[in-house]
Amino acid sequence: SGDLLARSSEVDFGKINQLIVAFINPDAAGNFAPVTGLEALAKKAHDHNLKIISAFAGGNPRHHLKELLKSGKRKTLVEGLTKLTKTYNLDGIDVDLEGDFVNEDYEAFVTELSASLKNNGKIMTAAVATWNSAAYSNKAIALFDQINIMSYDQTGPWRKDRPGPHATYEAAEADFEHWNIKRGIAAEKLVLGLPFYAYGFGSEIPDDMNYGSLVATYPGSEKVDEWHLPGKGTFYYNGLTTIKKKVAYAIKKKAGGVMIWQLLGDAKGEHSLLKAIYETLKN
Repeated sequence: SGDLLARSSEVDFGKINQLIVAFINPDAAGNFAPVTGLEALAKKAHDHNLKIISAFAGGNPRHHLKELLKSGKRKTLVEGLTKLTKTYNLDGIDVDLEGDFVNEDYEAFVTELSASLKNNGKIMTAAVATWNSAAYSNKAIALFDQINIMSYDQTGPWRKDRPGPHATYEAAEADFEHWNIKRGIAAEKLVLGLPFYAYGFGSEIPDDMNYGSLVATYPGSEKVDEWHLPGKGTFYYNGLTTIKKKVAYAIKKKAGGVMIWQLLGDAKGEHSLLKAIYETLKN
């Protein structure tokens, strides 16, 4: 969107080493519309020694992406994504195909995209969900330079009958071990995903709220992982303590790092989760 550069001023570039712009997707013909502000954002990222990557697809993408993955159209999509990195001077592409978009065309698509990006000195990363692990072939998984584990959304507004935490510490451990041990991926290629948002269960509260809004509205909520409003409902999220504990675990496991969904959901000042992550890493 046109406010890319403006919104980026809310993020402390000194506390990250990679910026993923989500999501830049093509139309049904495989064409990418111009992205205002992306070139300037890439320059800003590089001036701060950050890698900048464009994520495509996402949790709820347009159905036509499935058509573009098929053998007849795949070349157009691969060329379009590669061109995107060159046009805006990006460092790579993040493949965020999820759910049933990780289908019989996925492996062939990432094989072709990987070859094209490598030829142009670009990297290829992926967002993966552990529940869907069986859908990702070993061949496809091996092609990624980095794998971002989406260790959240174990429940949510789509499961009103299952209120509760959606991103526990225990789940983060289990997710990391699944990809590292069961799938045999080197720890340094694995990046643990952290949520900067809450899900609300109850009749009188929003279904979701970013962490920054939550702590601004409910003082003290930054210290815990759930906030109960009697008679209205409960918010579940990760507060400062759990975020620090997850980062410490990633350090102990020699993981490639942590990933955030998403940076603009953070709080300002002392309650900032990014600040807590940075300080945990530094110490």
